[in-house]
Amino acid sequence: MKVQIIILFTFLFVGFSSAQEEKTENITRKTINAVRVEKAPKIDGILDDEIWKNAPIANDFIELRPNNGKAENPDFKTEVKVAYDDTGIYVSAMMYDKEPSKIGKELTERDNIGNDDFFVLFINGYNDKQQSLELFVTAAGVQADSKITNQNGEDFSWNGIWYSGVKILENGWSVEMKIPYFEMRFPKSEKQQWGINFFRQINRLQTAYTWNHVNNQKGSFLLYDGILNGVENIQTPTRLSFLPYFSSYVNYFDGKTTTNINGGMDVKYGINDAFTLDTTLIPDFGQTNFDATVLNLGPFEQQFSEQRSFFNEGTELFNKGNMFYSRRIGGFPSKFPQLAADEEFAENPEKVKLFNATKISGRTKKGLGIGFFNAITEKTEASIRNINTGEIRKEVTEPLANYNVFVLDQRFRENSSVSLINTSVMRSGDFRDANATGVFLDLTNKKNTFNVFGSTEGSWVFENQKQKFGFEGNAGFNQIIKGHQFGAEVFLRDKNYDINDLGFTGQTNYVNYSANYNYRYLQPKGNINQLNYSLRVNNNRRLETDLFADFVIHQNLQITNKKFFNFGGGLMVKPLGTNDIYEPRTFGKYLFIPAMYNPWVFANTDERKKFKIGGYVEFYKYNEDKRITYMSEINTRYRFNDHFSIFHTLNYANFNNETGFVGKDATNIFIGRRLRNSVENSVSSQYTFNEKMAINLTFRHYFSEVAYRQFYTLKDNGELNPDTSFAENKDGTFNSWNLDLRYSWWFAPGSQLTLLYRNQAQNFLDVARLSMRDNFDRLFNEPMINNLSLRITYFLDYNRAKNWFKKS
Repeated sequence: MKVQIIILFTFLFVGFSSAQEEKTENITRKTINAVRVEKAPKIDGILDDEIWKNAPIANDFIELRPNNGKAENPDFKTEVKVAYDDTGIYVSAMMYDKEPSKIGKELTERDNIGNDDFFVLFINGYNDKQQSLELFVTAAGVQADSKITNQNGEDFSWNGIWYSGVKILENGWSVEMKIPYFEMRFPKSEKQQWGINFFRQINRLQTAYTWNHVNNQKGSFLLYDGILNGVENIQTPTRLSFLPYFSSYVNYFDGKTTTNINGGMDVKYGINDAFTLDTTLIPDFGQTNFDATVLNLGPFEQQFSEQRSFFNEGTELFNKGNMFYSRRIGGFPSKFPQLAADEEFAENPEKVKLFNATKISGRTKKGLGIGFFNAITEKTEASIRNINTGEIRKEVTEPLANYNVFVLDQRFRENSSVSLINTSVMRSGDFRDANATGVFLDLTNKKNTFNVFGSTEGSWVFENQKQKFGFEGNAGFNQIIKGHQFGAEVFLRDKNYDINDLGFTGQTNYVNYSANYNYRYLQPKGNINQLNYSLRVNNNRRLETDLFADFVIHQNLQITNKKFFNFGGGLMVKPLGTNDIYEPRTFGKYLFIPAMYNPWVFANTDERKKFKIGGYVEFYKYNEDKRITYMSEINTRYRFNDHFSIFHTLNYANFNNETGFVGKDATNIFIGRRLRNSVENSVSSQYTFNEKMAINLTFRHYFSEVAYRQFYTLKDNGELNPDTSFAENKDGTFNSWNLDLRYSWWFAPGSQLTLLYRNQAQNFLDVARLSMRDNFDRLFNEPMINNLSLRITYFLDYNRAKNWFKKS
């Protein structure tokens, strides 16, 4: 296998070297000069400030979609101007429209865009064509922002502090923006040269324009930045800000009421113009969104998205290579206590408390990104009561622990990078410690038509005075020829690879060979605005010892017509069946699953309409009697007006005659044949008073049941042998109920008040096939969590506070 990897890398680098001899593509970069202001403009969307009268204009926008490369429609001209002072950058934009009454201006919460026209500023302080801040302002005045990179795309978890104002006019709409320097990163230099681009979306026409033309045939969006000149000799203020918080909670559960009050602070400090330190002291994550838990019968844990803002914001460096799964920090304890027959839990905390977390990140003038992350969690103990004597003993379930991530990311030649990532977890005492290191390479030729990539990662786990080393690696390439893209990859991971202390491992002990082909329309054709077709072929094998796992052919087609009706479908086929090496939960064993085919179709109506409906239907048909899986979703949205919308989603899944692990003893692995049904019903509604204030109601009920029909023992060849000795009851019904009612008010930039009521319950019953009434009766007989919380955060800029004290 190592020889195969070396051969593949050799092939890729030979191909890349030959591609490097091609002539560099000539990407035209428009330029605009920023003008220095002595008196800052008022950020109200009214472009009557003196500075805007004679400032240079960025105009002559180019259509991005649907007709890529077409000159802008004269009826929808856009004109942008840029200014600056020692505190930040100012941008004004005039967007002409002969029918201003038709401008989309739905009110939403921050970072959400609905039925809206909007303007976007892309700005890159390093001018390296690989990263930008992306700042949106809708015609309703709502802000959204993200960090966008070539490797990871858009990351809307980042929330910057900046200012904007809009105005609907008789001939269109206008916007003003100020981006303070404390939200930007740029090299220290007397004369700055930044990458910049402007984007405009006209929602009713589903037409988008950019100032600097973005060629959709090849390369990423950021390669087509224009240039901002003129920013010179800026004396940037101290980049220091504080985000103190206050929160209070009232909890009612099982007849008991508890209250608590918390306080803490996030601190952000600009070490220099390029590097920033962020730290959270005594963090409080009590108002994070609930997790969408499910009945998980598989061999792997369920992975949840990060809901805590500190671990989302500014972590693009740390997320390279997918080695950092921040939910490990402050998550479940690493040890579960074993109870004696006469013991019970008096208290067993499900979450580990986080003391503090700090991250330092930035990028040098030569494109070297450096990131350091550290977090410390407290010692966690379970209290265990002796049933007979009442005596309480303590058992440590998680000791004092230290989490670290270190990243070096060198970007070069505008479209390539090499990265080194190291993660480590150190726990006090004789608990488990871990370390993982990865190197990642991403190379693209100068014409942006050929890309090669590869990585190698190693994991070390130290537990019970033993060390375990694991390895994974991959290599591949992609070739772009106008609307066609070809690629191939090999990926392998050995059985000992384990990054679960600070990452997420999933499947191990396999090698995957894959090839892919993609085709898309570069311009509309006939009645079709967009068309994307993809074909992917995978061959999976067990790595130790070698065993065929499965061969997969996967096709997908997506179409959007001129009326913006989106539809498509696909087909996945496993013609040779699957040798599932994970379901038996035993190394060296596997469960044979017959051949199957999986067709699906989906459709979504026009997003611009008040009523929108969409969904999909798919089924899996196996080469086995009565074994079939059916899955479907229907989602609807009704927009009553620009303030109020309601959403509903219904998911249904039926697994008939599937097989799965139920248990094992010293000699046998037991497999059950089962019927499984799942229904997920969710409703959300939002009333937005203005661009700073909204109220939301979110409800989710998830129900899943499993009923076993027959049990088997697993044979060495993966087949099943009927068994009558297994007598355990494995039937079950799981319910999860969540309701959140949230009022949110952004009362000042970066400052928020949130009032949240939360109602939550869940249960697991060891029976199945209950009636709906009986199921709900049992769920609502469970103790419910009722929680009311208030949280206030206030953004405090050191420079503003300093002036307050001077005035005093």
